[in-house]
Amino acid sequence: MKKIQPNRRDVFRASALAGAAALANPGTARAASLPTRGGGPDVYASFGVRPFINCTSTYTINGGSAMLPEVIEAMANASFYPVNLDELMAGAGKRIAELLQVEAAMVSSGAAGAMTCSTLACVAGGDPEKMQQLPSTTGLKGEVVVPRWSRSIYDHAVRCTGVKMVEVETLKDLEEAFSRRTAMATGQINVAAEGNPFTLEQYVSAAHKFGVPVVLDCADRLPLVPNPYLSRGVDLVAYSGGKIIRGPQTAGMLLGRKDLITAAFANSAPHHAFARMVKVSKEEVAGMVKAVEMLRTGKRNRDAEDEEWRMWFRHIGATVSKVAGAGFHIIEPKDKAYYPTMMVKWDAAKIGITAGEIGKALLDGEPRIMTHAGLSESNDAAEMLLRPAAMWPGEYKVVAERLREILSKAPAPRAKKSRATPAGDVSGLWDAKLDFSVGSAKHSFYLDANGSALTGQYSGRVVKGALKGHIDGNKVEFRCGGRIEGASLGYVYRGSFDGGKMSGVVDLGEYGTAKFTATRKG
Repeated sequence: MKKIQPNRRDVFRASALAGAAALANPGTARAASLPTRGGGPDVYASFGVRPFINCTSTYTINGGSAMLPEVIEAMANASFYPVNLDELMAGAGKRIAELLQVEAAMVSSGAAGAMTCSTLACVAGGDPEKMQQLPSTTGLKGEVVVPRWSRSIYDHAVRCTGVKMVEVETLKDLEEAFSRRTAMATGQINVAAEGNPFTLEQYVSAAHKFGVPVVLDCADRLPLVPNPYLSRGVDLVAYSGGKIIRGPQTAGMLLGRKDLITAAFANSAPHHAFARMVKVSKEEVAGMVKAVEMLRTGKRNRDAEDEEWRMWFRHIGATVSKVAGAGFHIIEPKDKAYYPTMMVKWDAAKIGITAGEIGKALLDGEPRIMTHAGLSESNDAAEMLLRPAAMWPGEYKVVAERLREILSKAPAPRAKKSRATPAGDVSGLWDAKLDFSVGSAKHSFYLDANGSALTGQYSGRVVKGALKGHIDGNKVEFRCGGRIEGASLGYVYRGSFDGGKMSGVVDLGEYGTAKFTATRKG
């Protein structure tokens, strides 16, 4: 059969090598912006998006890790041929299970999709009527046990199915938490860490005593063989494909018990059930299998990869250290499931620039460089973390030179900014209205002013907590927030006041901004 695109493998490899060669000389790379890989970065230009060198590794918001060229090739090859999704998922699951030496496996829509499908498997099983009933859990097992200290914002992937999260804190809580309504026990990988109120083995034992499966979210870890969680009694584990596995960003894997994997897939696309929405394409399935094959067939050497990244860090560190007052250290992973990272540090008494300012300068430059410091311009720290898994060979030289340049040109330490005398007393209880892009909400806050310093308490519709901020003339700024389910929400109020009226903008973090108006009650 004649190939539609002959020598596609050579095209992909040549593109990757060309990109690395273009970055070998930092000056050349900067003049030419980002190097050409594949068809080049101009794929984004038509809709006004500028790509960047990514030093945040696996952050989803920045596109995840750098996919292996072999994964990109496998996905491109898969795109040319239709297949039956049931057959494809069965074959892919069998291959991944063989490679990772687990009972069964399923390609999912990221780790979040794996967690959603595992919850559905535990609640609805293979019963079509239960599948169609969800997210209503009336008459079904609708509770999920979770350690309070292992909850996170990623719980939403479990909660979206309609289940109720039952928090436990101590071993006594755990032993009393299970009932005929319990469908599943879950948590992040910190459930397996030392120093917890109970061990992973105690957690598994308590759940299995009631016939309840245990499911762990291991999103950012490498799936080791033998699996360190399944081997200790856990029933299912979820992994992201777009993190250290370096597979497709929107794919993942669910590994473990065959019966539960079968039910998880029945509840998922292409079948018409709750998780139809977490669809996985044939291209992603092929890419996920290839990523696991690269890990397990010796084509990808993780030890060598880590050492290469350490070399990048040493080069960045040596370059940055040429600036008086700047330094670095490499942070080694605690286990083989993670990877080394790097902290760049500087003496704020000698170098008058903050991490947030460096992050902005890196993003404003050419080529753009995204770092953790670039995620918040208000970050006033004198250090910044760099992570390697989304960087391409050669890019570390550009990062090193840009950091050296910015630090060397930083101003002398600046005197602490003085604030104007408060234009009035804002102490008291305030009722606020927040106007979002769609909808509004009523919040309230109690302010206690002491000179220019502000403290107090905050109440949202659900979230409650302490607040802290300052007054600068008639300007006011304070931070507040609290916990709801597994999430910790934070708000930053910035505005001005005039007597008993206040207005401005609330920074909602990743959710954008809202306008606010507030009136003092007394």
